Amino acid sequence: MKSNQRIHGLIQSGLIYTIIQFATALGNMAFSAVMVRNLPSAGQYSDANSAINGFIPLLGLTPSIALFAVAHYIAHYKACGDEARLQGLLAGCRKFLLYLTIAGSLLAIVVIKPLSNFFHYSQSMTLVMLVSALLQLWASLAAALCQGLSWFKRLALIGFLTMTIRILFGWGVTLRWPSAETAVLASIVALSANLLILLWRRELKISAKPVSPWNREFVHYLIVSAACLVGGYFFTKGDLLVAKRFFIKADNDAYNISEQLASALPIAVAPLLTVLFTSRSTGRSGNIVGEQLKLMGIYVSALLFGAAALFSLRHFCVQIMAGRPAPASEGLIGYLALTMVFVGLLQAIAYWALSSRWHKISLLYGVLGLLYWATLFSLGHTPAMLLTVMPIATGVAFMVMFIFWLKCMRRHHPVQS
Repeated sequence: MKSNQRIHGLIQSGLIYTIIQFATALGNMAFSAVMVRNLPSAGQYSDANSAINGFIPLLGLTPSIALFAVAHYIAHYKACGDEARLQGLLAGCRKFLLYLTIAGSLLAIVVIKPLSNFFHYSQSMTLVMLVSALLQLWASLAAALCQGLSWFKRLALIGFLTMTIRILFGWGVTLRWPSAETAVLASIVALSANLLILLWRRELKISAKPVSPWNREFVHYLIVSAACLVGGYFFTKGDLLVAKRFFIKADNDAYNISEQLASALPIAVAPLLTVLFTSRSTGRSGNIVGEQLKLMGIYVSALLFGAAALFSLRHFCVQIMAGRPAPASEGLIGYLALTMVFVGLLQAIAYWALSSRWHKISLLYGVLGLLYWATLFSLGHTPAMLLTVMPIATGVAFMVMFIFWLKCMRRHHPVQS
């Protein structure tokens, strides 16, 4: 009975979280559309979009790795039912994340100047990006704990509120002062939505004596989490930095409009992977595996449907985003949509492998992500070359990952005759 309730709760949480996040993704697309309209100067929109979605996440990559590992660890002990151990571990992880956030903040301060110069950001943009990166690092402190405690609906609510604030403030401030810097400033103000966590501070309050999470298993998991998140970053966001480095302003604006539309495909259905990750971290046998495969099937179906819809409605979508016909952006949609389908499939396999502790596949994902970005950086100096390389490279990477995933599935979950 409990098992059936747990399975039903898994599907229900995944669908509710996905529906809310889909609405949030639409709102974030609306924010991008506002920025395209309010930032008329060539290169302003691409500067803002690449900063928000490419450069600033790069600065927060190291703490994100630890957040990912902590989320798995908390979910694991929550499923074990050892409440005393869980409370001590929560206290220990909170202390660890605090120190790591401080270290990540210092690292961001040190590296932001040379990195921003390399990718051709202005000094004023560099300062705004630094402030945004630091605030996002601190705002993410409680995110891993919320995910580990399966607070999916609350996380979705915070995400929705963040999107709402960003649209309203972004529209007003860029209408009055249109610049890439004020567009990034809107994302900074939107982080105030994370204060909503204070409503649940009593549930997050921990009085237990801290228990250090450090052991051989945790270190091992940190390593594979690093590979997984590094690979995910380069597969999903690495092309924005390549374009910022090599494209002229007009080409970069057109590319960012299309990329923003296409990248929404895996983002819109990503909550299903979050639920899948937490579920696999806590249970990998019995009937729950079948429900996890169903959840994976829903994810793949939604991803493919979204790509087909985007390609069919590309003229309409680009015109809504840009506020005018934009043939240059419209012509890029097909290549980018196909690329993002492969990227989404790669993410699904990576999440499954990471939560299943199939560490070799997780490490492979990280290696493939680095090779993918190195290939883009070496060959993708023009939009035509970049768009030729991206779907081919992600398709090859997916085939490699899928073959290894099938082998592991047959070994760990053999088909019963």
